[in-house]
Amino acid sequence: MKKLLLKSIIISSLFLGLQLSARTIETSLKPEPYQKETSRWLVRLLEQLHYKPVKLDDEFSKKILDNYIEILDPNKVYFYADDVKQFQEHQYELDDAIKSGNVELAFQIFKLYVQRVKERTDYSLELLNKPFDFSKDENYIWDREDLPRVTSKQEMDNLWRKRVKNDYLNLKLASKEESKIKEILSKRYKRIYKRVSESNNEDIFQFFINSYVNLIEPHTSYLAPRTSENFKINMSLSLQGIGALLGFEDDHVTIKKIIKGGPAEKQGELKNGDKIVAVGQGDSGSFVDVVGWRTDDVVEKIRGKKGTVVRLSVISEDDLIGAKPHTIKITRDKVKLEEQAAQHQILKVHSGDKIHKIGVIHLPAFYLDFEAKARGDEDYRSTTRDVKKILEEFKSKGVEALVMDLRNNGGGSLIEARDLTGLFIDKGPVVQIKNSRGNIQVDRDTDKSVAWTLPMIVLENRSSASASEIFAAALQDYGRAVIVGERSFGKGTVQSLIPLDNYSNDKEHPMGQLKLTLSQFFRINGGSTQNRGVIPDINFPERAGSDSYGESEYENALPWTSIKRSNYTMQGNLTQEIPVLRKNYKSREALNPEFKFIDEDRKEYNKLKEDITVSLSEKVRKEETQEREKRKLERKKKREAILKGELDPLISAVEVVFNSEDDNAEIDKNDDEDELTNTENNSEPADDFILMEAARIVSDLIELNKSKLIAQTEKVQHEK
Repeated sequence: MKKLLLKSIIISSLFLGLQLSARTIETSLKPEPYQKETSRWLVRLLEQLHYKPVKLDDEFSKKILDNYIEILDPNKVYFYADDVKQFQEHQYELDDAIKSGNVELAFQIFKLYVQRVKERTDYSLELLNKPFDFSKDENYIWDREDLPRVTSKQEMDNLWRKRVKNDYLNLKLASKEESKIKEILSKRYKRIYKRVSESNNEDIFQFFINSYVNLIEPHTSYLAPRTSENFKINMSLSLQGIGALLGFEDDHVTIKKIIKGGPAEKQGELKNGDKIVAVGQGDSGSFVDVVGWRTDDVVEKIRGKKGTVVRLSVISEDDLIGAKPHTIKITRDKVKLEEQAAQHQILKVHSGDKIHKIGVIHLPAFYLDFEAKARGDEDYRSTTRDVKKILEEFKSKGVEALVMDLRNNGGGSLIEARDLTGLFIDKGPVVQIKNSRGNIQVDRDTDKSVAWTLPMIVLENRSSASASEIFAAALQDYGRAVIVGERSFGKGTVQSLIPLDNYSNDKEHPMGQLKLTLSQFFRINGGSTQNRGVIPDINFPERAGSDSYGESEYENALPWTSIKRSNYTMQGNLTQEIPVLRKNYKSREALNPEFKFIDEDRKEYNKLKEDITVSLSEKVRKEETQEREKRKLERKKKREAILKGELDPLISAVEVVFNSEDDNAEIDKNDDEDELTNTENNSEPADDFILMEAARIVSDLIELNKSKLIAQTEKVQHEK
């Protein structure tokens, strides 16, 4: 195996050509001392504990380099072929670099990356001062993933000329004025460089280490200290701070949204749009100027322990130019992040002279505040606790059936997947977990109480993964719920977070965490959701591009396999109802324009997905735009008919009578100034037609259950 030189000469030995070309790059980018220890521990833990351990050797070293380059420049628009050739001279050294912790090579590559981005930014800004000929018949290749890298500056300039021309034409076709187009694109290109150039040592180390870690298996990753803290906050749905979402605008971190019930709202002075100029700690003392800082750096200054004071020097959105900043003093407190918490709706499904009241629970994630639970806090947040409260409310309001909406739920706490399942079954196994040694543990619900006994369905899509799949699979195997929608993602592995600080001798610098795949979960029927996902009992049409999304698309994903069936007792039997429900749904699908639109979009996508070019002719693009607008207008008319109730009587009207999210309306968190907004977006559905159809299906299930009950009653009476 090739060995790196000792640390006394390692930096000087790294390819001189790269160093010479990167002299103008900020020299502060270099590995931190604590990262050396972090790197060494990561290798040991991965090789000893991972479900599918991979030996870090020369062959793997080459893959790491390729992956790192792809992470930085996936579309091959920054690095030249010669750059990559220089990198490849050291392709067999990265394994030793990671094992020893001497990762200077990764930082040298990143410095050149920053320089290449700067070169392309400068060139793009120059192009904005020159006219474009949109009558010329030429094409822009927007997807370069499978193309060879550029070999010369002339070739790179031509590539970027077409890229900028395409950006310009997009805005021109959106009826933007020339001056506005230049302003928007100028900000866009400067912002790209700014974000890259502001990358710090922690960012670069995380990029590089994950180019190694992610190759082992797709769901294993390294979380740098700051990323680790944000992960913990998202899982617990709470943090200690002021209760405000921050964005970035014109070199200032700005207040995008005041969180309801948080310290900032209670204090009352901070407003949406305020620009933060400086941050001070405590009741008095100096301020730190934060103009031009990264948003996450400012967030770190503002967050803090409950009960402590932070002072913000801000300029209000409506202040005149040159206005003096004013100081706002806020006492930090616990802030609840409701955006990822369970929300609910109550719908009324009108079917002839019958009306059914349907409850819907939208669950974006499986969350649990582990620390608050361990402390014994009575009000700790968890998915199961929140859902149980909603179910009690549904029962008090006469809700007859439930739709558990797990669309786009990427998972979360395995404990919560088990406990949430327990709300709908008597008791029994929920999931089987197999570790790397082949040992199988059965995770059970031991609580006999059942929070909901009425009909229910689970709604899923291709983005429903992990804990979502455990929940859906268990209820399907128990015969407790009908699964509808799309095939789920197919993530059948279990990850644990390992705090690297537990292995460190340096308590001053946190090392972050390793999210490590330790085991694979299996359904109680013995099958796996890995790669295959949870197959719905009633399949909705596949959306455009869904065939290229999911666990099966990862080259290094674990394969599907199975184990012995667990011992469990069925909690229901839907074998008779599902064929009837499917038949009713299919009748409506054929009549509902929205499902036809999905089919049209999929066919159009499949026809165009191999075309990686776009025309730069204004005439051609206008014709294409007019064709798209024509389709949009046709859809708008049909959707207006839906809103007016002009659908076939077979498609029951669905009315929203309550929505818990009305008080927590989301704002647009995208602070990009050049985002194209269109208040007349005719391509969007008039309502959530997928959810509406799910409500119709569960409404049909209510009627089937009633008919079944009547038949059983009549049979008993006849036998008497």
